[in-house]
Amino acid sequence: MCRHVAYLGPGVPWQDVLVTPRHGLYRQSWAPRRQRYGTVNADGFGVGWYADGDPVPARYRRAGPVWADQSFADLARVVRTRALLAAVRDATEAGADGEAAAAPFAAGPWLFSHNGALTGWPASAAPLAAGLPPEDLLTLQARCDSAFVWALVLHALRRGDALGDALSAVVEQLAAAAPGSRLNLLLTDGGTVAATAWGDTLWYLADPAARRTVVASEPYDDDPRWTEAPDRTLLTATRTDVLLTPLKEPA
Repeated sequence: MCRHVAYLGPGVPWQDVLVTPRHGLYRQSWAPRRQRYGTVNADGFGVGWYADGDPVPARYRRAGPVWADQSFADLARVVRTRALLAAVRDATEAGADGEAAAAPFAAGPWLFSHNGALTGWPASAAPLAAGLPPEDLLTLQARCDSAFVWALVLHALRRGDALGDALSAVVEQLAAAAPGSRLNLLLTDGGTVAATAWGDTLWYLADPAARRTVVASEPYDDDPRWTEAPDRTLLTATRTDVLLTPLKEPA
């Protein structure tokens, strides 16, 4: 379920990352090549991006399929950015949250997406929910598992965790509380990207000479430099560096 991508690099229109590549996220909404769960990502989409001089990202999200949104094509052609995070959604369960359930989720300088599902949702999440401040639970952006995962990540970020530390801590919590969950998480602040490979595919394209890094559920073209991150891995990346760190199964 779901496909997502994060880009750091020179300023480009959205379409250079999402539409123009032969197998970009736009096409992955109906014809993903490496998706293991689900087949069509038509339950919403979103793009979050950073404008020069503003650390707080903007978002464009809709509840329906990206190919049916005529405004998306115009925005993708003219909006330029040095950093973005985008996703297309295949809902685990039917719900009434609409575009509120579409990634990227956002707060402050951060954008977040979850590719996967929590087993036993929502009962499996109850013990972890008890550890969140009541205000965080009352302000969940949607009633789906991904919004809850975002609440856990945001709580870790607000207590001062670095991006990668926040993701690894939350994956450890969720894997213990809901074994068998798929927890491919993607997070950025516009300068760094952190991601986890846990139960689904994660790839990255590093081009240090061009100061460009792309992290995605699957390659958007056939460039031989695309590299797959091993399962149970934390990836942290800047425009010039990529670091892979193994993640441990919970005891």
